[in-house]
Amino acid sequence: MDGGAGGGLLVNNKQRSMLSNNRGRGEFIRNQRKDSEGFSESPDLAFEYADTDKCMAELSELYSYTEGPEFHLNRKCFEEDFRTHVAEQKWTELDAAEHRAHAMRLLDGLEVTARERRLKVARAILYLTQGSFGECGSEAEVQHWMRYNIFLLLEVGTFTALVELLNMEIDNSAACSSAVRKPAISLADSTDLRVLLNIMYLMVETIQREDEADRPEWRASRETFRTELGSPLYNNEPISVMLFGMVTKFCSGHAPHFPMKKVLLLLWKSVVFTLGGFEQLQTIKIRRREGLGLPPLPEDSIRVIRNMRAASPPASASDLIEQQQKRARREHKGLIKQDNLDAFNEKDPYKADDSREDDEDGEENDNALEAETFPLERDEVMPPPIPHAPSERISFPKGLPWAPKVREKDIENFLESSRSKFIGYTLGNDTDTVVGLPRPIHESIRTLKQHKYISIGEIQISREEEYQKTPLSGGEEEVEMSPTELLYQGMLPSLPQYMIALLKILLAAAPTSKAKTDSINILADVLPEEMPTTVLQSMKLGVDVNRHKEIIVKAISTILLLLLKHFKLNHVYQFEYMAQHLVFANCIPLVLKFFNQNIMSYITAKNSISVLDFPHCVVHELPELTAESLEAGDTNQFCWRNLFSCINLLRILNKLTKWKHSRTMMLVVFKSAPILKRALKVKQAMMQLYVLKLLKVQTKYLGRQWRKSNMKTMSAIYQKVRHRLNDDWAYGNDLDARPWDFQAEECALRANIERFNSRRYDQTQSNPDFLPVDNCLQSVLGQRVELPEDFQMNYDLWLEREVFSKPISWEELLQ
Repeated sequence: MDGGAGGGLLVNNKQRSMLSNNRGRGEFIRNQRKDSEGFSESPDLAFEYADTDKCMAELSELYSYTEGPEFHLNRKCFEEDFRTHVAEQKWTELDAAEHRAHAMRLLDGLEVTARERRLKVARAILYLTQGSFGECGSEAEVQHWMRYNIFLLLEVGTFTALVELLNMEIDNSAACSSAVRKPAISLADSTDLRVLLNIMYLMVETIQREDEADRPEWRASRETFRTELGSPLYNNEPISVMLFGMVTKFCSGHAPHFPMKKVLLLLWKSVVFTLGGFEQLQTIKIRRREGLGLPPLPEDSIRVIRNMRAASPPASASDLIEQQQKRARREHKGLIKQDNLDAFNEKDPYKADDSREDDEDGEENDNALEAETFPLERDEVMPPPIPHAPSERISFPKGLPWAPKVREKDIENFLESSRSKFIGYTLGNDTDTVVGLPRPIHESIRTLKQHKYISIGEIQISREEEYQKTPLSGGEEEVEMSPTELLYQGMLPSLPQYMIALLKILLAAAPTSKAKTDSINILADVLPEEMPTTVLQSMKLGVDVNRHKEIIVKAISTILLLLLKHFKLNHVYQFEYMAQHLVFANCIPLVLKFFNQNIMSYITAKNSISVLDFPHCVVHELPELTAESLEAGDTNQFCWRNLFSCINLLRILNKLTKWKHSRTMMLVVFKSAPILKRALKVKQAMMQLYVLKLLKVQTKYLGRQWRKSNMKTMSAIYQKVRHRLNDDWAYGNDLDARPWDFQAEECALRANIERFNSRRYDQTQSNPDFLPVDNCLQSVLGQRVELPEDFQMNYDLWLEREVFSKPISWEELLQ
């Protein structure tokens, strides 16, 4: 059983030692089965969630392996240009003044009209941003010179010149029409665009990463650059809006040669740099709450999640019986005995499940959920329990990780039901009057109010209602022109098209998608001009294509999540506008389709060739590639980018469905419960938390039998997910579980969003009844009115017709 993408199981040290000591194939197979049956024996995945991966990993993902030969072409272009201006010296030997002078010369070269000459200069600049690797002996040295060269290029104004060139390439109709006519598009069709996007990505990625050793002037340059990227300085729009335009043009079929992976990576880094990552989001949230006079957050969510331990609930008894029946049919054996079920009930509640079953028939059957195998059915004697080391012993938590929360609406509902029950009348939204209610109800209300949580969104909605009710006396709204606000204003006219385009590309890059003739081709910037002729070349291209798709999924999932979170903090209706268009574009079934695969195989996939990664490939001599070295992949326990993508997609799903009953019902209708339960096999606490959240919101709709059959999952939800007091999520007795007018809910939300966008951003649609009127005779008569030319020429005729020839009854006028 291999540990690669096909097997989906992690090969641990015990297995490696068995192989190396060659103790016999039979013993290895027996232990292999035990390990697959008790998946909880494998360690938690040592994954730390962050804005980005390690710097070198992010740099290497910019390039496909097909682009490998271009590194030396860039070096050749630089050295040819460098030798014509500088004597036999190396770049690393020049002083700062000479570095600056040569950078200025290269910048001038970008403005020449000859296309070939311009491309050579761009490649020379790209070589500098790649760390002038030809003169470096180690990866650390390459990184040092990358940082130095990029801040030098930023100082002389290279980025602005690159944006102008990129605009020129986007509008290059000849290249677009040529690409549209071509039957097969390859790497050669996007050369100019790729070189420009490579330089821009390397600059943004390097400058946004802070370093303690940075000079003071570099830190000042970083802040200036951040402000410029987020401001409408380029074509009167932020850089992110320009890149979104490239995405929609690509998806419309007018520019199939655009290197979409590089565009999306640059878009992601621009959003992270200008708006801020997940740590900054927490800081902005705290600052916003202080500004609105709200109490501080009950805990730091990032820290709580990092301290969580992973735990996979086992399958329910009914699932086990179903699995046993399948296995019995295969092995021609009888069903398990009742005492085996009793043994299951006495097991540890946090043993994990069997991932081997998922590999065998998980693809065909959604109901093939987690299962545990019993040794008795393999005609073996029940082994004695394995003694755990003290550190491995299951430790039950002393308390719940999250402080419970209550909404104002929950307190109102509780009081309404209590009043109607004990007194027989209601008081509307009054949450203070408790006259006539028994003492236990008083204590309940006190407890609810202690845990009351008011979100920023609730304040923003109430203020928006006030502005809509009192457009004149409400006063002017002060809108802070933050980078998020500027980006929303730039995206607003075409935001639905941007969302559809991103989801189209995500669908094409998902591993569960089948190749269709009408789907968009996202491989334009990975396929070589000449297709591979040997098995080794085909294997390398296969790895490259899979890696390419994984990187696209990672970029899109992060872009969507960051935008949703930033818009929600900036104004809740901005978030709702984006979320609603994602829902209308079928984002929910798309994400569920993504997870309807062997998720362990996806997370442990080895689609990378470490010797070909930048900067390793330009610093070290490349060994001869063999089929074995390609199959081996790296030695990591999991693939960082794939686990990162999965968590981001789950978080997006949570954002879209939270407090939205119509969307929660979509999860139920699309049968998401078995798909999400399979995702619990991944032993990573953060991913499990977001899966359990999605299961929690729909448990009340899944019926009593499902809850009864999945008590271990219910227990995990209770232990890991935040409690909402009065939320009857586990039993389905709540009002929200009754039939709901889903269409009316979405329509009411859409009407509120449209009113908000119209009031704040659409100046042309202002109501004429609410415009101020000038009643002063002198100021009205004193206004200069521009009269059209034809009126001035025929002024005498107008006087005769409108004034002199019309009788005026002065008596009536004076009365």
